[in-house]
Amino acid sequence: MTNISSSKKKPGQSRSSSNIKIDRRKELRLELPLPVMVEGKLPQGKKFKEETSLQDISATGAYFCLDSKVTVGSNLHLEVEVPNELTKDKKTNLSLNGSVIRLEKLSEKEKKQGVALRFNKKHRFITQ
Repeated sequence: MTNISSSKKKPGQSRSSSNIKIDRRKELRLELPLPVMVEGKLPQGKKFKEETSLQDISATGAYFCLDSKVTVGSNLHLEVEVPNELTKDKKTNLSLNGSVIRLEKLSEKEKKQGVALRFNKKHRFITQ
C-alpha cells in the first residue's frame, strides 16, 4: 500500500508519493504557449500593457509570467491570439478579464513574476 504525504499543498498542486499524483484542480488545464497581451494597472495606479505568453489555460483561469509587478486582487485584461489552425485562417483573439489570485517569485535573478489569474464570466472572440 502506498502512503501519500499529508503535508499541506497549495490548491491545484500535485502531491506525489512513488508513482501516485493527485491533482485537485476541477478543470482540465491545457499547456498552450499562446501569445497574449496583458493590460492592467500597477499598485500606484499607472496603466501597463505587456506582451507575454500563456503557460497554461483552463475554463476558469490562466497562468503566465509578467515583468510588471501586479498585486493579488489586480484586475487584468487579456487578449489571447487564437491559432489560425483553429479559426480557418481568420485572425481571432480571445478577450478575457480576470483577477490575480496568486503570484509566484520565479528566481532571484529574474525580474518576472508568475501570475495566476481567475477569469470572470465575461469573454468574447474578436475576429479581424
